[in-house]
Formats: sequence, structure tokens, C-alpha cells
Amino acid sequence: MEIRIQAVHFDAKEQLKTFIEKKIKKLTRFSVEILEAEVFLKIVKPEVAHNKNASVRLMIKGKEMFAEKLADTFEEAIDLCCDALKSQLEKYKEKHHTTKGEVVPELLGVDEDDLDDLDLDLD
Repeated sequence: MEIRIQAVHFDAKEQLKTFIEKKIKKLTRFSVEILEAEVFLKIVKPEVAHNKNASVRLMIKGKEMFAEKLADTFEEAIDLCCDALKSQLEKYKEKHHTTKGEVVPELLGVDEDDLDDLDLDLD
């Protein structure tokens, strides 16, 4: 999985980048279909609390997931984003979960009507 980190109007320290990469890589526990991740960091209003904005976009085979959070620190914002993405990945997995031998038409890239035309022997 490729992870791209962009810090808007500041330079992110290596320690922060390492933390982000570690957290994003943990999301692969919930889906092996994650192709890449984009992380955007920016400071919203320097003079107030909860001014660190983190947004994470995951590209998955045929789908994109997104989370954006504000917090006191970038680490906290990334944690919140990862929690939100974990929930999204779990819902996605439940929706596309198949029992043994069951074929999900959208995973094959065909319509359900076209599935009847296919001669699949899965037993």
C-alpha cells in the first residue's frame, strides 16, 4: 500500500510521518484491498484549541473512503480518522461478505441479471 502525506503550509516532522504510516498500515487488518492512502494535515486557526485538521482518503478496489477530524494534536486527529475508517471498512466488509460458494455479482463486475447467464460451478 502506498501512503502519501501532505502537510499544508508547514513541514511535518519525521516522527509525525512515522506515526501516521504506522496507524494507516494497521487498517490493512480490516481490508487487504486497500491500494493507497492520502493524508492531508493542516492547521485551521493557530490561536484556538482543536486547530489541527487531518483528513485521510483510502482508495480501495472500486471504492473510496474518507474521514476528516479536528483535534488538539495531529496524532489525536489521525487516531480519530483511523477509528472512523475502521468502522467504514467493517461496514464495507459486512456488506460484501459472502458465505462459502456464494457469488457476489458486483465483485465479479457483472450485473445480477448477467450472473444467470454465466455457467458457474462452485461446488
